[in-house]
Amino acid sequence: MIEHEAVIEWRSDGRFAEGSYSRGHVWKFDGGAEVRGSSSPHVVPEPMSDPAAVDPEEALIASVSSCHMLWFLSLARDAGLDVSSYGDRAVGLMGRGVDGRIAIIRITLRPAIDFAGRRPGPEELAALHREAHEKCFIANSIRSEIVVEG
Repeated sequence: MIEHEAVIEWRSDGRFAEGSYSRGHVWKFDGGAEVRGSSSPHVVPEPMSDPAAVDPEEALIASVSSCHMLWFLSLARDAGLDVSSYGDRAVGLMGRGVDGRIAIIRITLRPAIDFAGRRPGPEELAALHREAHEKCFIANSIRSEIVVEG
C-alpha cells in the first residue's frame, strides 16, 4: 500500500467564538507545495471565505480531472499517439444525492486534446477515455457520477 499525506493548517483570527471566523487555511504537501485553501463562498459568505483560495469542492474536481488526464496521456503514448496539449474545463455539480445529503453529485470532464501526427478516430478516443476513467484512482474512490464529454 502507498500512503499519501497532506498537512492542513488553520489559525484563529480571534473571531472563532462569535462564528464569523476566517475559513482560510493552508494545504501543505510533501514536495513543498503550499496552497491557500478556504471554504467556498457559495457555502460560507465572504469575508469568512476567501474566493481566491481553493475550496475543497474545486480540489475534488481538479483531482478527478488531473487523474484522468495523467492516465489518458500514459495510455495515448502506449497507443503510439503524440499528444501535444491537453486542457480540461471540469465542472462539478453540487446537489442532493440519492441519500438526501448534499454532495458533488456529478463531475463533467471536457478534455480538449491536440495531437501531433496521427489523430485517433472517435472510437479510439472514446476507448482511451473509458480506460483512463477505469484506471483513475480518484474516480475509483468517489461515488459521484463522472462524465467525459468531447
